[in-house]
Order: sequence, then structure tokens, then C-alpha cells
Amino acid sequence: MQPAIDASYVAPESPAPAPPVDPACSAPIWSPAKRILFRFAFAYLVLYNFPFPLDYIPQVEMITSPYRELWRALALWVGTHLFHVDASPPLPNGSGDSTYGYVQVFCFLVIALAVTAVWTVLDRKRLHYTRLHEALRIYVRFALGAAMIDYGTVKVIKSQFPDPPLDRLLQPYGDASPMGLVWTFMGVSRSYNVFTGAAEMIGGLLLTVRRTTLLGALVSLGVLSDIVALNFFYDIPVKLFSLHLLAMAVFLIVPDLRRLTDMFVLGRRVEPVEIRPLFRRLWLRRGTLVLRTLLVLAFTAYTLNVSYQNSQIGKSPLYGIWNVDELEIDGQVRPPLVTDRERWRRVIFHFPGTMAVQLMSDSRERYLLHLDKGVMTLGKRGDADTKWKTTFSYTQPKPGLLTLEGTLDGRKIRAKLHWEKPPEFLLTTRGFHWINERPFSR
Repeated sequence: MQPAIDASYVAPESPAPAPPVDPACSAPIWSPAKRILFRFAFAYLVLYNFPFPLDYIPQVEMITSPYRELWRALALWVGTHLFHVDASPPLPNGSGDSTYGYVQVFCFLVIALAVTAVWTVLDRKRLHYTRLHEALRIYVRFALGAAMIDYGTVKVIKSQFPDPPLDRLLQPYGDASPMGLVWTFMGVSRSYNVFTGAAEMIGGLLLTVRRTTLLGALVSLGVLSDIVALNFFYDIPVKLFSLHLLAMAVFLIVPDLRRLTDMFVLGRRVEPVEIRPLFRRLWLRRGTLVLRTLLVLAFTAYTLNVSYQNSQIGKSPLYGIWNVDELEIDGQVRPPLVTDRERWRRVIFHFPGTMAVQLMSDSRERYLLHLDKGVMTLGKRGDADTKWKTTFSYTQPKPGLLTLEGTLDGRKIRAKLHWEKPPEFLLTTRGFHWINERPFSR
């Protein structure tokens, strides 16, 4: 017998779904020290990295150029009036450790401290910066990731460290600079270039994904620690930039330091971190995911292509080692005496656009070179002598012979040279061996 149904009974309503919780509302309160440190980190990292990512976008010079000119003017003024040095920005020469670079970093530091002080006074009641911290992490992730990918591609394709040129291989070992030694060391091995470049690219690509940010930062930390050590201990003038990249990797790791310590040092169980979506709307989340993926792939492909184009240097039309048989300086014949420190021993051509003169003492001078219908125009390397120019006429009476005539540093030079087949250098031909019965160290 079925129980009677009470017509007055009303079923309870199902509870309405709870609205999504704003992580900023449920975030723990930050200590005053943590808030102050975040304000400084935010101001400094934005100042240092901007105009990223605009500087990777073509045709935006109208925005980035005035911004850079503003910094040049400020650094020049600070250098002149505060440090009494010339802080004029040098011409692009591969060095980031110029006087201008140090003065600009000093300006970043002072402005960031001032912003921190004003921000602290005006925003004393705010208890945390959870959302702003996440936004800053995104910005730093992609700034660091772009740099790691960029540096990785020039090693994977091997354009940053080309094969050692002939004049480098003929140079006495003790005359090499520490930086030149590193470039030779890296340039000898294509496999090691690929290995180090792949590590940099992997770290950079991992940084572009939220779930793998910590792993990417740890990989980048390891790679960058070695790069910073090389830059400092071998006097490579990228110390400021590499230090900042290392600091950005540390910034991304700091929020997980306690979890890393618990797991790797104390052996404690660590719960996974909850990855909250950046947007509530599904279409926004999916759209940003697709856009991020396309931009990262496009940027990686672009940097790989640029690196490949830069690696296709080719060789000079006069490639080879040219021994100097006869040399006249101001009309006076200079016999090939090892005691004559001005007498040319060899002229060496390797890459287009460069020429090296090796003296009887085995020291060398390197010049910029432009060849045009029997005339070679020489320039000095480095921004200090950009206005220095001289010309030589050259002829090749027959294959393997070369004559040069012109002026160098105000002195008339006339030389006859013959081509010599480059030797088989042990450094570039030894290669790899699985089995070594004894160490092969020369």
C-alpha cells in the first residue's frame, strides 16, 4: 500500500551554485616588508624591461625611439653632473657594460626607490597585491622567456659563436683575451652549442606556460648561473644584462622557495599548487591560450630564421693566409726579421668584411674591410675609431699572388704576398673519440 501524499509538502529548493571566489579577496594579508619589497620589484622590473614587448614588434620605432632618447638624455645628465663621466651611449658593439649602461641602471634604481616611497605613502591601507603580483609574473615570465629563446636560437643554429677564423687559430695562445678564449672554445664545437642552446630554449619555452613556470625558472636559473660566471670570470661585457636575467629567474622562483625546501631539503610532502584561471569567461581563457601559443611559435620561428640568416656569413673573396714576401714602408724594404716588430708577416682573410695583419712578433691587428673593384677600404674595429679610414689598391697578377699599395697610419705601404693553403689545425680537426687509451692533451 502506497503512503498517502501530503499535498501541502513542498520539496526544498536546491542550493544555488556559489559564485566564483575572487582569489584576491581570499588572499592572506602580506606583511609590510613584503608589500614594500613588491612595490620596489614591480617598479624596477618594469623600468628595466620596458619597452618589451614593443621592441620585438616591427614598425613601432615611433613609440620606442622617444622613450630610449629620454633615457639617453637622463643618463647623460646624471653621468655629467653626478658622476662627472661621459655617459654618452656607445654605438652598438656588443657591450652592455658601458658607462652608459651602469649609469642607466643607477637611474632605474633611484627611480624605483622613489616610486616605492611614494607608493607606500599613498597606498598604506592595501593588504596585499595578489592580482598585481600575478600580472608582474606574467610580464617577467615572457620577458625572460623571450631572452632565453633568443639566446638559445643563436647557439642551436650556431651564429653567436662561429667557427674560429684563421687569424684566431694563428694567434699565439697567450695573446688571446679571456673573452676571445671563450669564443674560440664555444666556436670549436657545434654539438656543445646545440646542447647549451637547447637548454636555454627549453627554459624559455617552459616559462611561457603557467603550469611549467617554476620548472622553466629553475632550468633558466641553472643555465644563467653558468653564463653569469663566464661573463664575470672571463671579462665578457654582458655582466649587467645576464645578472638581471638571473634576478628575474630568482623572482619567479621566490614564491615557491618554501615548497622547494620542504620537498628537496626536508623531505616533506608538498601539495600541488592550485592554478586559478586568469579570466572568468571561458572564451577569454581559450582565446588567450590560442594567442599565446601562436605568438610563442611565431617568435621562436622568427628568431631561428634570423639566427640562420646570420650564420650564412660565407667567406671572403680573398679567403686564406697570405704570406708577405716583400714589404716596403715609406720606400724602405723591411726584411723578414723577427726583431722587426713593425714588419708584416701575414695578411689573413676569413669572413667577409674583416682582415687581419699578423706581424713578425705574431701579434695581430684586425680591421674592418670593404672590397670594391681593386680597392680595399679599411676601418678600425670598435666605436672609438669609427672615423678612421684608409684605402689600399690591390691586384692579383696571377692566382695565388697579391699586391697591396696604400697608406696605413700615415705611412706608405707596398707589399707582395703569396697564398698559402691553411694548415689542418688540431683544434678544429681532432674531433670526438669514444675510446682514448690515454689523455690526448696538447
